[in-house]
Amino acid sequence: MMTTHTQYLVVALVCAFAVSTAQAQSELQSHARLTLAAAEPASSGGGGAGHDEQEEKAELAKKLNNPISNLISVPIQNNWDFGIGSANAMRYTANIQPVIPMSISEDWNLITRNILPVIYAESPAPGVRSAWGLGDLTSSLFFSPKQPVGGWILGAGPVFLWPTATDSMLGSGQFGLGPTVVALRQEHGFTYGILANQIWSYAGWGDNNVSATFLQPFLAFTTKTYTTFAINSESTYNWEAKDWTVPLNFQIAQLLKVGGKPVQFQLGYRYYAEKPSGGPDWGLRFAVTFLFPKT
Repeated sequence: MMTTHTQYLVVALVCAFAVSTAQAQSELQSHARLTLAAAEPASSGGGGAGHDEQEEKAELAKKLNNPISNLISVPIQNNWDFGIGSANAMRYTANIQPVIPMSISEDWNLITRNILPVIYAESPAPGVRSAWGLGDLTSSLFFSPKQPVGGWILGAGPVFLWPTATDSMLGSGQFGLGPTVVALRQEHGFTYGILANQIWSYAGWGDNNVSATFLQPFLAFTTKTYTTFAINSESTYNWEAKDWTVPLNFQIAQLLKVGGKPVQFQLGYRYYAEKPSGGPDWGLRFAVTFLFPKT
């Protein structure tokens, strides 16, 4: 059963997201200060200006579903996981995930994606202390053709694991390296594909080596009001421990314009279909993504 403070958290998150979405739908009709986000200022051309603006908004919403799009963004992803260990503990993780694309030639982009977790982990069992601080940093570099290949958007490159954890309970204490790839298609409002990587440790001071495969298949649909419904899995296979962690994420997101700047708000529920012994049962996600489209 959920504790009282967990119930309050669920209600607060749902209410906050509902208010944001209701405001977005209302402003579609009233054109008040809070409006749906546009990728760039509307064209100043003749009677097609309104149409151009709608196309720009749709393009920005489309790019948000593409992990290697040519769009600078800074997602701040707040995750709460519950039911950990014999104490049914909670673990909070705020992932700071800046994405920066760069043009390196006429035909190729280089996209950098970094994930820096800030963690608070309650004691999962008697005699085990709580911990908080930074986790390990993961950095991915994707070399991506500017044009789709046979209708597929592709990217590949190296992924690095940096032992930035401020507490031994929050990181591996290992440097890691491996390959990462992504492939996706976007058509008729749908985005579907997969992102994957494999990391092996090669140096460090931690007690355990790292050998982990990450698989993230995803499916999303974006409506004409820039609301996105998505499902994905962020699955990890630990080759050292020989176990799976398979969370299924169900998410809804809304693209808005706040203070003249495009921002996306996302709310999600997570169910763990597979987990190691003592792993979490379920979780929540609330994310805010700040966007910096080219002008």
